[in-house]
Amino acid sequence: MSNEKKQWGAIIVMIALFAMIAFVTNLCSPMAVIVKNQFGASNLQAQIGNYGNFIAYLLMGIPAGMLLKKVGYKRTALIALIVGIVGIFVQWMSGWESMRGAAFAVYLVGAFIGGLCMCMLNTVVNPMLNILGGGGNRGNQLIQIGGVFNSAAAVAVYIIMGALIADATKATVSDATPALFIAGGIFIIAFVVILFTKIDEPEQADLKKIEEKEHAKKLAPGQKDKYSAFSFRHFKLGILAIFLYMGIEVGVPTYILQYLTAAQDAVTPGLGMDAGIVGLIVAVYWLMMLVGRFVGGAIGSKVSSKQMITVASTAAIVLILFGMFAPQTWLVNIPGVDWAKLEMIWAEVPVGIFAFILVGLCTSVMWGGIFNMAVEGLGKYTAIASGAFMTMVFGCAVMVAIQAWVADFSCNYLISYFVPLGCAVYILYYALIGSKNVNTDIPVAD
Repeated sequence: MSNEKKQWGAIIVMIALFAMIAFVTNLCSPMAVIVKNQFGASNLQAQIGNYGNFIAYLLMGIPAGMLLKKVGYKRTALIALIVGIVGIFVQWMSGWESMRGAAFAVYLVGAFIGGLCMCMLNTVVNPMLNILGGGGNRGNQLIQIGGVFNSAAAVAVYIIMGALIADATKATVSDATPALFIAGGIFIIAFVVILFTKIDEPEQADLKKIEEKEHAKKLAPGQKDKYSAFSFRHFKLGILAIFLYMGIEVGVPTYILQYLTAAQDAVTPGLGMDAGIVGLIVAVYWLMMLVGRFVGGAIGSKVSSKQMITVASTAAIVLILFGMFAPQTWLVNIPGVDWAKLEMIWAEVPVGIFAFILVGLCTSVMWGGIFNMAVEGLGKYTAIASGAFMTMVFGCAVMVAIQAWVADFSCNYLISYFVPLGCAVYILYYALIGSKNVNTDIPVAD
């Protein structure tokens, strides 16, 4: 019997965790609508949940890798889930009446704790699915399936939060309680299932031999590896590409939500649409990512990462430019699903918004493609390079903050899209030029 059949329970849990990473992470964007209303925050301040969540990656990326090496996949996942439950609870506390005076600070702390959990889970889930699948093609397939559920969860959170917020001008943290309870409940269930599920990890004896071999190399008299992953130009340019990619993936849907829900007479005016309808519209962006990941997985063995990212980044540039400058009087109907009534709904929005939503098709394949190009030819330095990639996720906090500042400064949400536009231009440069390995003289064999 295969390793996969023996551990189907663990596989399901890991895929569920893959989904929960997206669910909890994407809570931050619709929560910004609540933060703006309840705390009177600016666009820059309203994204504080994203800042706390993604800055946690910067601080936790390397420690998470060290924890994984020390205690293994199962224990790291269990620790991460405990941290996640605490983070959800703290965010829920920010909506308590007794916390009114300190609610803003409590919410930030909860978002930061949640980010620590997401970082640890990300460190576990991808390699664990590969191990449970037995590596090779089946391991990669499980990761792709996890990515599909990840996108599906992102769709769900916008739908749920849109329905809970309803009127953006009256929204409070307490309105998000059901969504927080869903996240917390799944974390608790996942903890119990993982606790009682046998997960076969790499043999500790083999790991010990590998560590001893590496240790002996490091301590050999007169020998010290003068190279690292950061000795490769294409890797350094690649982690910058990942840093900026986060600004596109999260920035584009975040400010669709802000623009469509903001009042027409606000300092930074919007269209004043119902938050419930807007949630269904923005969910289509993540649905596009889901579709893109299906397509990317299907053609990935036939199309190189360079070709894929070149096409995706070029399309993103065109779509963002069109979205920014298309006349707002050009309207188009966008479909959504009213899950409460189980019926299709159609909302009329400017055609530029539809262009922004289609950017989801482009971002769907960027992470994997950039990663593949950046670690190409790194050999023994690949593991350290992977850890560095995890820390670069904090680019979301930086780029979303910059986009918020541009929106506040210009009093125009559409002008703020120059930020993700610049990110897409750099990614195109990386695919065409920056991804070439010019350090082939560096020895990479073990």
